Amino acid sequence: MIRAMHTASTGMFAQQINIDTIAHNLANVNTTGFKRSRAEFADLLYQASRVPGASASNVGVYPVGIQVGLGVRPVTVAKEHVQGSLKQTFNELDIGIDGAGFFQVQRPDGTTMYTRAGSFKSDSTGNIVTGDGDLIVPNITIPDGTLTLNIGQDGTVSALQAGATQATQVGQIQLVRFNNPSGMIAQGNNLFTESTASGPAQQGTPGFSSGFGLIQQGFLEISNVNIADEMVNMIVAQRAYELNAKAIQASDDMMQVVNTLRR
Repeated sequence: MIRAMHTASTGMFAQQINIDTIAHNLANVNTTGFKRSRAEFADLLYQASRVPGASASNVGVYPVGIQVGLGVRPVTVAKEHVQGSLKQTFNELDIGIDGAGFFQVQRPDGTTMYTRAGSFKSDSTGNIVTGDGDLIVPNITIPDGTLTLNIGQDGTVSALQAGATQATQVGQIQLVRFNNPSGMIAQGNNLFTESTASGPAQQGTPGFSSGFGLIQQGFLEISNVNIADEMVNMIVAQRAYELNAKAIQASDDMMQVVNTLRR
């Protein structure tokens, strides 16, 4: 009975992690470029009173054993880097990635980070930056007097300036990819950093032939969170939490019965 209480407590802790993960997904349902997380679990050790295949008292062996599990533990909270839907905004500095890849941005301390959120802006000097002012890498500057900015699916950035009849190329957007994007470290603000688990960044020009996604100007990739799925997952997690609490209560009731046997 004591063992059952400890086992059920691990289940309650695991479902709390599950609910925390679901709540984070739902909170970011409207976050540009957000990737949902999924909590994963594994069972704990087993106490074996009888091992399968052990010799029986008579001729033969036991076909099955007696193994009582000791609960569950969280293993990972993994990011699911599945393509989100592209939403048209008609903003020439909104850029969506249709396929694999991340934008590179440079933080004020010189650190390079990676993002799928392509809601870029132009600063006072014409540099293309994120909403937090981080420069896109490689740096692209929009010339003064630019009338229209065109970004091709291959990442070519062209500007049509006042008085000109033809647009001129002013930059080239590069994407990076990772062998294991789920191994990247989430830093908040839609930013990730590489880790030994993700592998090093591999840079390339946008295009399916090069293994990268296509650039879509005037679009933003929305969150890949599915509200209906998250609501179902939340109900299942809540019920699992309640059942584990009931198991603790049942164990306590059984102990109370044992305590009243002696009079």
